[in-house]
Amino acid sequence: MMLCTEIGLAQLEQELALALGPDAVLSSPADVLAYDGDAYPAARQAPALVTLPTCTEQVSTVVRLCNRYGTPFVPRGAGTGLSGGATPSPGSVVISLARMNRVLEVDPENRRAVVEAGCPNIAVSRAVEAYGLHYAPDPSSQTVCTIGGNIAENAGGPHTLKYGVTVNHVLGVTMVLADGSIVTAGGKADDPGAFDLVGVIVGSEGTFGIVTEATLRLTPLPQAVRTLLAIYDRVESCTSSVVAIVGAGVLPCALEMIDQTILLAIEDAFQMGFPGDARAVLTIELDGSEAGSAEEAAIAREVCLQHGAREVREAATPEERARLWLARKKGVGTTGRLASTIVTQDGAIPRSRLPDVLSGIAECAERHRIRVCNIFHAGDGNLHPCVLYDQADPDESARVHAFNEDVLRLCVEAGGTITGEHGVGIEKREAMRLMFSEPDLQLMHRLRETFDPEGLCNPGKMLPCP
Repeated sequence: MMLCTEIGLAQLEQELALALGPDAVLSSPADVLAYDGDAYPAARQAPALVTLPTCTEQVSTVVRLCNRYGTPFVPRGAGTGLSGGATPSPGSVVISLARMNRVLEVDPENRRAVVEAGCPNIAVSRAVEAYGLHYAPDPSSQTVCTIGGNIAENAGGPHTLKYGVTVNHVLGVTMVLADGSIVTAGGKADDPGAFDLVGVIVGSEGTFGIVTEATLRLTPLPQAVRTLLAIYDRVESCTSSVVAIVGAGVLPCALEMIDQTILLAIEDAFQMGFPGDARAVLTIELDGSEAGSAEEAAIAREVCLQHGAREVREAATPEERARLWLARKKGVGTTGRLASTIVTQDGAIPRSRLPDVLSGIAECAERHRIRVCNIFHAGDGNLHPCVLYDQADPDESARVHAFNEDVLRLCVEAGGTITGEHGVGIEKREAMRLMFSEPDLQLMHRLRETFDPEGLCNPGKMLPCP
């Protein structure tokens, strides 16, 4: 891949400004610095240029011009990703979809919505709430993260235990391929009627092209929602409750665990009234009919008490429920009170292995002499160990890297995967070898080359070097 020369870059900038307008092309060091990465702190690289297209056709124009000048390009949503998927490659052009943020169509009868890729996740549910519908995938960053970014990473969230991840709710996409051509995959029908290209595109981390619009499946709002908070003196009791609740025939829409370290940070930030001496809490949410959710809540409460919960509270009002979810969804952010740098890991395991894998993570942290706290989607075994450290300390950074490798290896050995929802990005490229053989990886490279033969589309992400 031949990188654009300085003269070529200046010419590219001029052509982009003519095509998009001068206010849609950023090139000053101060402007482009804001686009030097996402929420993964260990990878930073300022791009050469940033573009802000407003429609699919403009995205196509940017991509065609990048091809003409041999310049790599990187799609970007809100920059909330946690694996470096939006980190620019050297000399690249960032294609920000921030201005493509509209809900284009709502079809309540068929429970569909068509949105632009820069549309914030929460905006979809707000647009359809009056019809008794919502968009089910709800990452913790849902107030700012975009549908395009969710599609790139196949994002999940607390309610994926019952409702599934992004791929289960995307029916069709409009995408600009790596050569600038515009294609569609899927549509409004449940069955694509051919190869499931949408299933291939979702989770491809922007390496096959740039999704600009998506047709989403909407879900009816439940008749009733009940949210419980179980408080534990032992982490092991909390994790055993997770397995036992599902084993009792109850499928909550969410089962979320928070350990003591993050619990104290949340309490310091929001004064939630959490007991400071609790070692862990479990948020349990059940939805459905009034009678059904009440019965399931009673079963879940009893299971928690049988497995060592010292107390089980229930949110009595929608406001109390909202505060419990505020604590969960802002929990990772509160760790900024505890360290200058945080890396949030993202392995996934069978939930029956939660007790021993969490013990293994604690042993890894002790061996590498680093601080770790846990807040995660316990119901579907999606672990999020938060590593607290100082990135300016080279020795500590090296130990954190070694710890992360050990955690991913631990997850794979437990029958799990290296990512549940954050994607591979830059962070976990080499860890792909823990899960896949060389022939497997070569096949993935061939598939990627089918979509992007020149290697210009978000290069350096997801797959290890062949």
